[in-house]
Amino acid sequence: MKLATLRDGTRDGSLTVVSRDLRLAARAEDVIAGLGTMQALLDDWEQQAPKIERIASELNEAADGGRRAPFATFAFDASKAMAPLPRAFQWLDGSAYVNHVELVRRARGADMPQSFWTDPLMYQGGSDAMLGARDDIIAADTNYGIDLEGELAVVTGDVAMGTNAVDAEDSIRLLMLVNDVSLRNLIPAELAKGFGFLHGKPPTAFGPVAVTPDELGSAWRDGRVHLALSAAVNGIALGQPNAGQDMTFSFYQLVAHAAKTRRLSAGTVVGSGTVSNKGRDGGPGRPVGEGGSGYTCLAEVRTVETILEGKPRTPFLSFGDRVRLDMCDPTGASIFGAIEQKVVPHEGS
Repeated sequence: MKLATLRDGTRDGSLTVVSRDLRLAARAEDVIAGLGTMQALLDDWEQQAPKIERIASELNEAADGGRRAPFATFAFDASKAMAPLPRAFQWLDGSAYVNHVELVRRARGADMPQSFWTDPLMYQGGSDAMLGARDDIIAADTNYGIDLEGELAVVTGDVAMGTNAVDAEDSIRLLMLVNDVSLRNLIPAELAKGFGFLHGKPPTAFGPVAVTPDELGSAWRDGRVHLALSAAVNGIALGQPNAGQDMTFSFYQLVAHAAKTRRLSAGTVVGSGTVSNKGRDGGPGRPVGEGGSGYTCLAEVRTVETILEGKPRTPFLSFGDRVRLDMCDPTGASIFGAIEQKVVPHEGS
């Protein structure tokens, strides 16, 4: 099933069931009294998910031209969608594509510890104000090095402390498309303090729709999504790397890593990190224009330029730039709906 949260004037929005083709929608609370938000569904998943699945089935039948749904439906409008979880109890972003980490470190002449291949990197980001797929990227200064980062994320149910990767599979409720906006030029000084990100990681954006793993069919296997994630800036293709390829740590491993010393509450969001593929020769990935799979962030473009040419030539984002992220099934249909954002200057206090 596919789920969205639509704006209704409240902080947490209205839980909405969306048809597989992203055309029709129905508000969950219109059918199931008291089930108004995504978090409410996650908190009572075992009881409520089967009811939502029935709504989704009837909605899909109606969208396919079958009998009319026995509840009110309306056209789904992605521009009215908030993040599926507008505010989450926890946002943990990993870096499962170690190729990306290795390239960035190589560009600045730093060795990569071997442990990075066996022990996932992960940080805890801000989750009190997640961005919707059409919300602007707001920044105070383009000198901050504004960047997009194409990722995927899972939303968990309750996860016990010490859960292993095998058992973590059962905890994954939903998957989402992510733009983990980064302010690259603020990050080095923050990391040099030895205490992690803060200013370098502004609010993260999520695709209009969250989906259950079964919606991905055979593309969802071994805790990875084996489909291309497309990224574009100002309508120009940046990349289309396969999210299932070169993912060193699966989502099962990432969830288990997050739960090593704590229990995770239902509604915890765990990100994959920047989707990144190696080149066919095992070296840095090549641009789309050169027959490669390209990139999902500008930092990796600049890193490859530094490695191959001695310095970067591609700028970070400027005010007025537009970014787009999407993932399609084998028929070309969007799975999560696209993230489409514009970079705008911060105004006022």
